[in-house]
Amino acid sequence: MTDSSRVIHIMGIVNLTDDSFYGPSRIPAGTGPDVLHARIASMLSEGADIIDLGACSTRPGSEPVGEDEEWRRFKAVLPGIRNSFPQAVLSLDTYWPSVIRKAYDLVGPVIVNDVTAAGQDCAYGSASMLATTAELGLTYVAMHWSGDTSMIPSSESVVDSVLGFFERFASRAEAAGLQDWWLDPGFGFSKTVEQNYELLRALPALKERFGRPMLVGVSRKSFIYKPLGITAAESLSATQLVHMSALQGGADILRVHDVAEAVRTVKLYRLL
Repeated sequence: MTDSSRVIHIMGIVNLTDDSFYGPSRIPAGTGPDVLHARIASMLSEGADIIDLGACSTRPGSEPVGEDEEWRRFKAVLPGIRNSFPQAVLSLDTYWPSVIRKAYDLVGPVIVNDVTAAGQDCAYGSASMLATTAELGLTYVAMHWSGDTSMIPSSESVVDSVLGFFERFASRAEAAGLQDWWLDPGFGFSKTVEQNYELLRALPALKERFGRPMLVGVSRKSFIYKPLGITAAESLSATQLVHMSALQGGADILRVHDVAEAVRTVKLYRLL
């Protein structure tokens, strides 16, 4: 799916937590605003189009912090970010409708990055997220994830599972009046190493079936570094190789820890 003219966005990851899987992405509660703002300024200068803020880790084995604590973390930083970076496009990684509504009232439009796809096939999340997002006229990112530690059974094609998931989601989005949504295949979530690569090869089929902007989040994940016998910290070059494959498969948004390197990968993709 090589198309040198298509718009490709880079989404930079900023975690307002102390337990996200990749240490350098963490800016835990209590850290001074100068550190946070310097991180965001660096990402924007390197070419990030979107800053994705998360206040609750979704790494395997992590515990949800709860609705109130998540909002407390966002509330503490959002006004300062908006004041310092008035033109920045912000995304909030949350599955709480109340958090989105409060954030909208506080700083205006944000992208809703919901790993539960509004509770679809997931142990948590809320169907009312779709109605809230539609009412506020926001962009919504729906990610495939079962919401627990179980894997898609090896007897079931991961591609068929993901296709069916988004067929159901598309119907729910239409019923809720949600027009603007992006598709995230959910790399690394409830999938084996082999299933992640099978899904990577199937990105063109997802793009063709739904015709939606496709967000891919593979940065430094274990399905990249474990087969190589290295760590997340050592996986930058391998991540860029997978980013290139995702771009060739039709990815429109790369969610990344390393903005400058992802921007270079996009440039090389366009030359190829």
